[in-house]
Amino acid sequence: MFDLVSIGDATIDTLLQVHDAEVNCSLHKDRCSICFNYADKIPVDKFHRKVAGNAANNAVGSSRLGLKTAFYTILGDDGSGEFIKNKLMKEGVDDDFIIYDPKQDTNASTVINFKSERTIFVFHARRSYKLPKNIKTKWVYYTSIGPDHVRLNKQIVEMVKKQNIKLAYNPGTYQLRAGLKNMKDVLAVCEVIFVNKEEAMSIVGPQHDTRHYLLALHARGSKIVVITDGPNGASVFDGKEFFHRGILKTPVVERTGAGDAFATGFIAALFHNKSVGHAMCWGTANSSSVIMKYGPQDGLLRANQMDGFIKKYGHACPCAE
Repeated sequence: MFDLVSIGDATIDTLLQVHDAEVNCSLHKDRCSICFNYADKIPVDKFHRKVAGNAANNAVGSSRLGLKTAFYTILGDDGSGEFIKNKLMKEGVDDDFIIYDPKQDTNASTVINFKSERTIFVFHARRSYKLPKNIKTKWVYYTSIGPDHVRLNKQIVEMVKKQNIKLAYNPGTYQLRAGLKNMKDVLAVCEVIFVNKEEAMSIVGPQHDTRHYLLALHARGSKIVVITDGPNGASVFDGKEFFHRGILKTPVVERTGAGDAFATGFIAALFHNKSVGHAMCWGTANSSSVIMKYGPQDGLLRANQMDGFIKKYGHACPCAE
């Protein structure tokens, strides 16, 4: 029996730190473009190759926070797939549910980091997902996968109902593009859903009010709704109370994996029977630690680091008191 099984795609991230670029924004400050000289050679200041993907980030982070963790994913039968598997095993993640696809490559992304913000180019190999029948777990973390997610949705809903599993849902790009109609059965059995403000808007429609998004997603089944909003922090509704927590004042190297880290810390706290307020504190601390380093996993906190990090940076957190 596992404490948590993370379900989703894994990837190899190539992170490029650049300085020779510029950002152009329209009158709407949230509509910006990063620009390079066309047909030019762009110097790269730093280069990193990291294992990534929402589910992989969660699996590594959950293992570090003391959960017995496994990972269901499909990798290409290539060097990159082997690299991902070996990295996860070194982090204590069980590989029983890792499958190799001999016909497709391993997923890959290139992350352009400029002035602490990232732009991501993503390659997603087409997969055919089928959950192993021998998964036994207390929690499932279901997140970004490819276009074949509709069939996997049904398998996950059946497993959650049959085993009375607690489901954490962090929908990825393809799941969000499929719309509410294809998400509703998953939402109906959620213990907690994690989305950012723009994703919440895409699911329930533009209302420009975070409280409305929280209520609307809760009404669709999720017991706890978490909406992150970048530097504005995170908001939560647990069916009874609304919560909000700002970010911690930590240095920022780059922001890849911040959302995954928040969700991972939040779930780990709930697993350890902490309150929702405490869970927000763990999520915020984990996210703040990740953005202090390159890549989505190097900064993920271990169980014996959480309290010390919160005492150092999180003076407003209830668990720092």
